[in-house]
Amino acid sequence: MREHTVLVVDDDKEIREAIGIYLRNEGLSVLEAEDGLAALELIERHDVHLVIMDVMMPRLDGIGATHRIREKKNVPILMLSAKSEDTDKVLGLQIGADDYVTKPFNPVELVARVKSRLRRYTRLGMYEGGSRVIRLNGLTLDPDAKEVRLHGEPVRLTPIEYGIVELLMTHPGRVFSIDEIYERVWKEPGFRPENTVAVHIRRIREKIEIDPKNPRYLKVVWGLGYKMEK
Repeated sequence: MREHTVLVVDDDKEIREAIGIYLRNEGLSVLEAEDGLAALELIERHDVHLVIMDVMMPRLDGIGATHRIREKKNVPILMLSAKSEDTDKVLGLQIGADDYVTKPFNPVELVARVKSRLRRYTRLGMYEGGSRVIRLNGLTLDPDAKEVRLHGEPVRLTPIEYGIVELLMTHPGRVFSIDEIYERVWKEPGFRPENTVAVHIRRIREKIEIDPKNPRYLKVVWGLGYKMEK
């Protein structure tokens, strides 16, 4: 993996430095910020490939910072929090995070998640069989451009959202279970991934469907999973 830059955002200096040591040992470049405002300033000045974002911070917390980052950039965001309730995880995912790690965390697991997200981010849209533009009525996916368009207009998707759309559009009509979607897109086994996948599906529908409650493209097959309609 070529050198990438990871921004670590946490108001605890010891946590930032500890994460930085593990990431640098993997050949990654590391930037540090003590709160959300400092993180936004660094993202504007540097080419950041992934953000590790704490939730509880002064001045601007992780939720607010993630929301503002998502207004301009699709860089992967891993959220850190001492809270473990599902509602907190869903909130983080709803405002644009790609993954969620609960404190205290295993540094080896955190590094593995970072590397997995970076692989997904840098190889976005690549799949076996060569590149081709896929068209489903007014929805198109261009693997080379790593781009999804709706009636000719680009759709802003996060890397995880793009991964889900790519998976379903390259297999139109095929039903994928929640576990299979998680394992293929997140590149790791899922533990109760229902909420995580459902939140991303809802966000995708809000971006590609005229009426998200009555989707034209991304359909649920109750009890089985999801599919992209042919």
